[in-house]
Amino acid sequence: MASASSTAGPKALPKLPRLDLTAPHTFTTPVKRIHEGTDVSQFLTSLAYRDIGIFILQLNHALVPRQDENGKIRTFSLPNAPSSTPSIKALQELLETVETYIDEAPPDPGPRRFGNVSFRKWHELLDNRMEGLLGSGLLADTLKAGHGTAKQEVASYFKGAWGSSQRLDYGTGHELSFLAFLGCLWKLGYFNDGDSQEDGALEREIVLSVIEPYLSVVRKLILTYTLEPAGSHGVWGLDDHSFLPYIFGSAQLARPISSPSEPTPLEGSVRGAPRPSAVTAPQQVEDYRKSNMYFAAVGFINDVKKGPFWEHSPILFDISGIKDGWGKINKGMVKMFNAEVLSKFPVVQHFPFGSLFSWEQDPTAPTPTQSVHMANQPIAAAAASSSGTGTGAPWAQATRMPAATGPGVPYSRVPAGPSSGSLGARPQPRDNRSQGETSTEPQISMTKAPWAK
Repeated sequence: MASASSTAGPKALPKLPRLDLTAPHTFTTPVKRIHEGTDVSQFLTSLAYRDIGIFILQLNHALVPRQDENGKIRTFSLPNAPSSTPSIKALQELLETVETYIDEAPPDPGPRRFGNVSFRKWHELLDNRMEGLLGSGLLADTLKAGHGTAKQEVASYFKGAWGSSQRLDYGTGHELSFLAFLGCLWKLGYFNDGDSQEDGALEREIVLSVIEPYLSVVRKLILTYTLEPAGSHGVWGLDDHSFLPYIFGSAQLARPISSPSEPTPLEGSVRGAPRPSAVTAPQQVEDYRKSNMYFAAVGFINDVKKGPFWEHSPILFDISGIKDGWGKINKGMVKMFNAEVLSKFPVVQHFPFGSLFSWEQDPTAPTPTQSVHMANQPIAAAAASSSGTGTGAPWAQATRMPAATGPGVPYSRVPAGPSSGSLGARPQPRDNRSQGETSTEPQISMTKAPWAK
């Protein structure tokens, strides 16, 4: 990337590059590369990891409210009508079609707590109709690249976005696969009908009009087939199934920016935004869940879990006590996504790698150093010991996030109390490491990127 002059303003956030389809490109069927915990460190220096990070930050930045030269502020809420943008509308229709398969595979009436076996029939319907789903309309025009081999590659990520028919579960790894599916389409130039729009308009539609409808279908699948959480931390996880709505939903409420090149705010909220503590008030959650992705995700938790919010969702309850606004929450969510999703073997072990999200090493990526978080990955053989304060990662520093110390989104993991969402008054966890127990301190890694400085 060319360097800007010292007098130039801040650089616009990098965007996921599109392929030059006039040049030869060899598409490949994505394959599993992460077989044990030590492979995660290689993933953190891969081109796939770099591209996932660029795409998330690109989408995240687009959702931040805008303020014009006259001081007028625009916020971006979930739409209540179908999109008129052809590429977005085609994906909405695709999701609607996938949702109809639930009617063809009603849940088995037999008693079971998790994992209704009829989910396997639903998956079978999806597999059998994949060719038609991706082989018509605008999608077909895009996926004919490489004499049709592009469709095979992209289909792997779409198929992986709907949970596991074997384990009857769904989690953030499947959500990541859907993000990769959209990233593939972006690279292939599928989203080329919004390039003339204002900065970030197309990315906003991808999130609000495609990712949120996808999450709605997923939530229906979870309820219909009682899908088990995949790779969940249980009560100490942010959410049993999803992570992206907390990133994008907090961005919707962050402090406004005035130009496309202005960085994503690190603190503050847009005027009129609900307080973070509103997530603990069921009526306020209902009021905001139709317009904001964060509240929509919390609303789903309230739909499926009973009892005090602080008891079944202590991490979200902890976050609700942050006083520095939704911008602070947003930067912490991006950092937490890097640590709890992209750096966790149970989550990324099933992510496949092809030509669009490549296992090849990013030549600009620093060598990762092994944090406590990385050291706790499962391994097949003893790993070489090393020390360090965090993993070298190619993207998350774009938000200029501080080290994960003290209260805030880097959470305490202390059982929540019913009185407030503040972390400050809670007792700190007892350090039992001298007795051979694992520390309960947050295992969150810092990352660096040459282009994000």
